[in-house]
Amino acid sequence: MQRLTTAPNIAIATLWSDLLREAGMPASVQRQYLGAAAGHLPPSECLPEIWLEHAEHAERARQLLQALQDLPQRHWRCVCGEEVEGGFEQCWQCGRPMPN
Repeated sequence: MQRLTTAPNIAIATLWSDLLREAGMPASVQRQYLGAAAGHLPPSECLPEIWLEHAEHAERARQLLQALQDLPQRHWRCVCGEEVEGGFEQCWQCGRPMPN
């Protein structure tokens, strides 16, 4: 087993672990319940970790996670002039829906 990385929260850790397993790299989430100890332990020690079953998958796993983090963000300009980024389908300035 080899520690690959830490995740900012349990939801992201689970997503990353599932993605790695789907790509044929057995992975697991460790420290998933340690978030409850934040405040008693340093926050950096309470983050969930992704562990790989086989160390030889580490480089490929890092590349896959990096590609996931580098996905382009969708953005569109509303008729009110506001630029809306990310997965939002409604303008946060005026409330209009994203044009088709």
